[in-house]
Amino acid sequence: MSPYFMKWNEGFLVIGTQFAGGVFLGTALMHFLSDSNETFGDLTSKEYPFAFMLASAGYLLTMLADCLVSYVYAKSGNHSANPDVELQEKAHDAAGNCNELPSDSKLHDDTTEARFTKSSLATATSLGDSILLIAALCFHSVFEGIAIGVAETEADAWRSLWTVCLHKIFAAIAMGIALLRMIPDRPLLSCAAYAFAFAISSPVGVAIGIVIDATTQGSVADWIFAISMGLACGVFIYVSINHLLSKGYKPRKMVSLDTPHYRFLAVLLGVGVIAVVMIWDT
Repeated sequence: MSPYFMKWNEGFLVIGTQFAGGVFLGTALMHFLSDSNETFGDLTSKEYPFAFMLASAGYLLTMLADCLVSYVYAKSGNHSANPDVELQEKAHDAAGNCNELPSDSKLHDDTTEARFTKSSLATATSLGDSILLIAALCFHSVFEGIAIGVAETEADAWRSLWTVCLHKIFAAIAMGIALLRMIPDRPLLSCAAYAFAFAISSPVGVAIGIVIDATTQGSVADWIFAISMGLACGVFIYVSINHLLSKGYKPRKMVSLDTPHYRFLAVLLGVGVIAVVMIWDT
């Protein structure tokens, strides 16, 4: 619910976006890729980097989804929807500046249209980024729940539950950052709906894991887990690097935390948190 209660805190958005990027990057490399590679090693004796190949495929699929979002939005020519507050204000500012120019100039009209098109495409990309981020988080939580459901012993299940709880705390922070960029007015009901979807993803995963464990052979469940974790690794790497870390959050006013070294420290903290959490996941 942080998007509702912290909607005016620019410093939180700047640092929180970088922290969330570090959490995603650390989760992808230390958790997903490691688990996928280890599981493939147990399933087959072939010397082929299956996990890394699937991570590359997940990365490319996410990039393709971004391209499709931008293409469809450009073809539709719809400039009315601006889900990103930051981009929305930039669009209004650009429109205001262009309206001050002479209206009888074709060059000025073309400039105005070009600026609106650029802003709309950026908005579409931002919306796609946020949707991908939330989908990846729910995807992550579902498969963490599956890990609990397919645990062989009660002790393994409790250990997995403890690890999932730690991951959920920091994944929820990343979820909040995504909502801050996706929902312009941040209504309480919408924030609660997204938070509820994220909250139930792990219990749904536990139920799926129990069904898989009861109805399929162990190797089938392992193959599903290994392939899914490999693909999720690529999704997380793409979202963290191309959306959170490189784009970040551009504050509407100057804040003291918007400096390179603070951003680096936030990313370092996010990666470090996952590194510590992984102590209980090995």
